[in-house]
Amino acid sequence: MEADLVARAGVDFKGIQAAGVHGVSLAKLPGNLAKLVRGYQQSKKVLEEFKPDVLFFTGGYVAIPMAMAGRKHKSLLYVPDIEPGLALKTLAKFSDQIALTTPQSKKWFSEEKNMTVTGYPLRDDLKKWTKVDAKAYFELDPNLPTILFTGGSSGARSINQAVLAILDQLLEKYQVIHLTGLLDWESVQAATVNAGNRYHAFPYLHEIGAAMAAADLAVSRSGASTLGEYPYFGLPAILVPYPYAWRYQKVNADYLVERGAAVLLRDEELKSGLLTLINDLLANPTYLAHMSRAMSALSEPMAAERIADLLFEMTEA
Repeated sequence: MEADLVARAGVDFKGIQAAGVHGVSLAKLPGNLAKLVRGYQQSKKVLEEFKPDVLFFTGGYVAIPMAMAGRKHKSLLYVPDIEPGLALKTLAKFSDQIALTTPQSKKWFSEEKNMTVTGYPLRDDLKKWTKVDAKAYFELDPNLPTILFTGGSSGARSINQAVLAILDQLLEKYQVIHLTGLLDWESVQAATVNAGNRYHAFPYLHEIGAAMAAADLAVSRSGASTLGEYPYFGLPAILVPYPYAWRYQKVNADYLVERGAAVLLRDEELKSGLLTLINDLLANPTYLAHMSRAMSALSEPMAAERIADLLFEMTEA
């Protein structure tokens, strides 16, 4: 997916081999280690060809081979989630500077590290959407509340199933934008063929900014992007942390919930509690407006520029 998105942006892309080692079975470990070694060799070749002034990492085990190969270069690590994973903690050892989404991340790193709180960087194309333009883009009724359901770029099966279970009740009072992910797209499409014009489903949406601008309420996982994109749009949210990445997504969700910008719903409570929670929130516009203001207060719209400034400073140094 990243290769396609980078190509769409007109940026050169080179892939390297990599694999995780944390929590991997003994049977898979030798093969994964071999991939990391091959990735290290591939990274050295990329560095020789590209001759970078500075390296920029955003985490994940795929960055480890490049960090090791480029340890003589200046490097900046950006930490998207509030709590860093193992790969990010490892990358921090190779990094000259660390950029953070929130100040809460500082406690997971050595105080000796040079850390800057930048906020979560947003793509410029997200910022072009107003609510009026977004509603027109989807041909939505401006007088009906709009709910955005999304499980991230790859989708979330439990959210998709919960939506299908209550879709008829939802469409009686609301209109729905449903980003299913590619995995469930065909089954969702078949189940909603007669859903009507209040239901708008997509396997993947490049104009995600339009969906967030149009929505009055989001129901989603709580990956790192929720820390930047929802605040920019002042979009109140019901957050359902991914149960198999519970720790990291739960920390992100708690950050927004504790500030009054979102409410938490456990994955196992989706089918029994989602409809009631949606109805309760949308029936209380005063509270929903309070959540929207609380979410907007967390916005850092210049985060990408701050990260770019750090990179320029490092190249000048």
